[in-house]
Parts: sequence; C-alpha cells; structure tokens
Amino acid sequence: MKFLGNILWILLGGLIISLYYFVVGLLFCITIIGIPFGYQLFKMAGFALWPFGREVVSNANDNGCLAIFMNVIWILVGGIEIAMIHITAGVVFCITIIGIPFGLQHFKMAFMALIPFGKEIVPSTK
Repeated sequence: MKFLGNILWILLGGLIISLYYFVVGLLFCITIIGIPFGYQLFKMAGFALWPFGREVVSNANDNGCLAIFMNVIWILVGGIEIAMIHITAGVVFCITIIGIPFGLQHFKMAFMALIPFGKEIVPSTK
C-alpha cells in the first residue's frame, strides 16, 4: 500500500515538489554559507519524492545550540512560508476522503519545513 501511495504521490505533484526542493538546494550550495541549508533542502527533496512509509524524528543534535541557531535563521529566511504552503495543501487535500493520506503527508512535510535542523527521516515503524 505504501508503494501505491508513493506512486500516486509522484504522479499528483510529488515529483514537482521534490524537483523544486532539489533545484533550490543546488542554488543554496553555490555559496559556502548556504551549504547547510542546501543539505536540508536535499533531505526535504528526498522526503517529498517518497513520503509514504517514512517519518521525521529528532536526532541527538536536536536541542544543540547550532541546530537551534540554524533553525531560527531558517524560519526567518523562509521556513514559515514553506510550512504554510504545506499546511494549506494538507488542508485542501483533507477536504475529500480520498485525499486524506496525501494531506497527512503534507502535514509531515510542514513539520520538516519549519524546523529541519536536528531532524532526520527514517522508515516508519507502523
């Protein structure tokens, strides 16, 4: 079922979201200062390409000073806007019963888009 959900996700816009994150990540990696932000965008691109069966969890560095500092910069530069786009898409998808699984994936991506530093994407235990 996860495989079918991921295939439908790709066909219904997941590929576009993933390519967007990947291209913006490449643009961030042009400068040395932007490389950590580009790496987070690459993680989000992989998650946006194949979200079913994966989840976002905190790693050991989640509450470190550097992760908090980088998350604050991320939020100020554009993290809120990205998260709001995913929340809006999630609400729109959740209007119909068929779209609820896709809406839930957008809500997971909104959490990752808001505070990506100190988070990692792992296979779901469910």
